[in-house]
Amino acid sequence: MEDRGATRRQAAVARRAVRAIRPSWSWLAGVLRSFAIAFTSLALTLQLVPGTQVPERKFTAVMTLVVTILLVGALLRPLLVKLTVLTGAVGLLMSGFLTQALILSIALALVPSIEPIALPEVIAMAWIVTIFASLLNWMVDASTEEVFFSQIMRRAIRVSRRTKVTGPGLLVVQLDGVAQPLIRYAAASGAIPFLSSLLRSGSHTLRSWHTGLPSTTPAGQARLLHGKDVFIPSFRWFDKEHGRMLVANRPTDARLIEERLSDGKGLLAAGGASISNVFTGDAPFRALTMGKIEQPGNEPGAAGYAAARAGFVRSFVLFAGQVITEWYQARRQRRRGVVPRVSRSGAFLVLRGLTTVILKDLSVSIVADQMARGAPVIYVDLLDYDELAHHAGPTRPESMRTLEGLDRVLKFFHDLAEEVGRDYEIVILSDHGQTQGATFLQLEGRTILDAVREFVDADVAGIRDTDESFGSVQRLRLSENLTPAPLRRTIQRAGSESDAEGTQTANIEVAVSGSLANVYFADYPGRLKREEVEAVAPGLLPGLRSLEHVGAIVTRTANGTLFVENGRGWRELTEEGARYGEGADPLLPYGYLAPADLLQLDGCANVGDVIILGRYDPNLGEVAAFEELVGSHGGLGGWQTEALFVHPSDWEVDDILLSGTDIYRLLVNHLEKQGLREPDVDSTPAKV
Repeated sequence: MEDRGATRRQAAVARRAVRAIRPSWSWLAGVLRSFAIAFTSLALTLQLVPGTQVPERKFTAVMTLVVTILLVGALLRPLLVKLTVLTGAVGLLMSGFLTQALILSIALALVPSIEPIALPEVIAMAWIVTIFASLLNWMVDASTEEVFFSQIMRRAIRVSRRTKVTGPGLLVVQLDGVAQPLIRYAAASGAIPFLSSLLRSGSHTLRSWHTGLPSTTPAGQARLLHGKDVFIPSFRWFDKEHGRMLVANRPTDARLIEERLSDGKGLLAAGGASISNVFTGDAPFRALTMGKIEQPGNEPGAAGYAAARAGFVRSFVLFAGQVITEWYQARRQRRRGVVPRVSRSGAFLVLRGLTTVILKDLSVSIVADQMARGAPVIYVDLLDYDELAHHAGPTRPESMRTLEGLDRVLKFFHDLAEEVGRDYEIVILSDHGQTQGATFLQLEGRTILDAVREFVDADVAGIRDTDESFGSVQRLRLSENLTPAPLRRTIQRAGSESDAEGTQTANIEVAVSGSLANVYFADYPGRLKREEVEAVAPGLLPGLRSLEHVGAIVTRTANGTLFVENGRGWRELTEEGARYGEGADPLLPYGYLAPADLLQLDGCANVGDVIILGRYDPNLGEVAAFEELVGSHGGLGGWQTEALFVHPSDWEVDDILLSGTDIYRLLVNHLEKQGLREPDVDSTPAKV
């Protein structure tokens, strides 16, 4: 009677389970996953087990067999459960050995396209299918972010227990391209629950800092990591002294720039670690950093990354997923007629996967290893958002979704900080923001480079441009041994293409970075004055003034003033900030800080003979970018100059407009107070 009662209870449970089934996207995903794994496992087994006869139409036959197995299993398992209850432990043991074989036998009998198979082969097939399915399920689960983080966490804890380093520490996480207003929006929308919890709990304070000109990664990191404010005029520029174009994401150029920046007193000089940055901050440990190339393949953190992805080739699978996702999202933008938008095909399909999967995972694993080993200060740049926002748009859904992933990384770092020996404080900042807008080419029907060529003699116009996105390629070329073989050739080709750019010179060089363009007369040493530009190329300035979507043209006059003009008016600026002119103020749409920003850029070495700003529409908050990017930075207008700064709330920071060099001095002073850095008696006192 007890067995019958148990059987009835099992049947009742089964009926309730069937009634509880509610189709949903997650349910459908589970069904599709089960089918895919069953299909793959069975197809592999049919190739391995001797005696199986698969027809020529193998794909259809295997699909039919898989569907039959799933249906037969769904029908038989309740009966087998009852049999197990009635027969007790013996039934449980027998069902474990024979259930899969029985289901497979019935399915084979129902599929006439596959010839009958002897019982021993059926039993062997059942067990091999089960083994393959178990392995595939394990590999799929091992590819999840949670499993990856847990593997990295366990390894870091083991290393930390061996090193036994204690005391305070500082982790600085740069969210590349994330504007401070965007974080406010993301917190309100629920996209960044962890960072939002830090801000709402009062443990951290959200601030912004003003990038000035140029609003680019190399300029931002020169300020944040080296405290230098007057060296870098753009993302790429023409160096008249060396007679060639310098591009910050090209390793050879980055090393040259680093040599000029470094004075041995960078933010990370006292035992710090620089990870995935343009410059090193004088860190003794650096990985994936342009300024001084190191091979991270021999570093323990890189080994941890390789171990965590073992078995499923995590990187390759997730990389392929990003390529498919990018194709779908770009197609969706086109079908919906979203504007402004740019092409997201070609190399970007590959670059998105390289940046958002491989480079991020490798960076996270190396940061975790450095935290475990007790590096006193760590600075890492996470590029996910910046890369995607360039092509999709700063506030588009796919760009906002990258913030969710970055938020999970921040939580992982926070959780890891509680497990390792050092008591790491976490600072979150960015190097610049981004501003959306249609490109100059879309608005004017030609690029700014074509326009300059038209306004001067065509045979002396030299055009130079390289894609900022190739920075992730150059970083990954340093760690090719950690990438799946199918990706290595892609990385090598992309890197070689970016290296090949800008190896020749011409009489006129045009370097663009977002909505900022620098025009150089390469044959003339030093910076030409406005009067000299008019003599050398009399059609250039009038031609630029005629372009509707040129917001401002800037030159330096012979009497030392800064001349700012467009087709609607002009102004002159002095070092003291005095302004006078006629017509509409060209700088009015860019905000009250624009004059000071231009004077700052004017003081940079290697600034162009002529500076051009893309037009900014304050009503729409959109800028005309000279690059084919729907989200851009480099010039003025919108969020691109409003960078992010999140710091512990108990830090004393005056309520002033911060600059990048202010933050550098603030961080250096904090390291000194914590005993992580010797005081520099020659350094300038902090403003904050």
